Amino acid sequence: MAGTMQGGGKRRAPIVGINVTPMVDVVLVLLVIMMVSATYIVSQSLKVELPKAASASEAVTSVAAVTIAKGGKMYFNQEPVDEAGLIKKYRESYAANSDLNLIVSADKDVTHGTVVHAIDLAKLEGITKFAINVESVE
Repeated sequence: MAGTMQGGGKRRAPIVGINVTPMVDVVLVLLVIMMVSATYIVSQSLKVELPKAASASEAVTSVAAVTIAKGGKMYFNQEPVDEAGLIKKYRESYAANSDLNLIVSADKDVTHGTVVHAIDLAKLEGITKFAINVESVE
């Protein structure tokens, strides 16, 4: 047999087992790296349902925009509204189209509770698809 004979004619034992310890070490290191990077990626993302792009064969989905200015003043599609007016606009828009997509834009100085309250009011009226508008850092 080729490769099993040594120079003096003595037979060398064939390799029966493979040492898997180095391979297991490498796999475990890669697993740890993947787990650490996956938790970092998940913590940096926002879980929101963004509006889908409409194709030529499908009807364009309705989009409504809520803007919350610095002082907490709210606008629905660029029209100033108070909380009761916002609820009314949500209700009217959802009645006109149940596939309504809501885009929430808020000033960076607006409190988190104000934004959550505007989204909560939309959910109470049946609007479940929304996106939070942010500006990318360049």
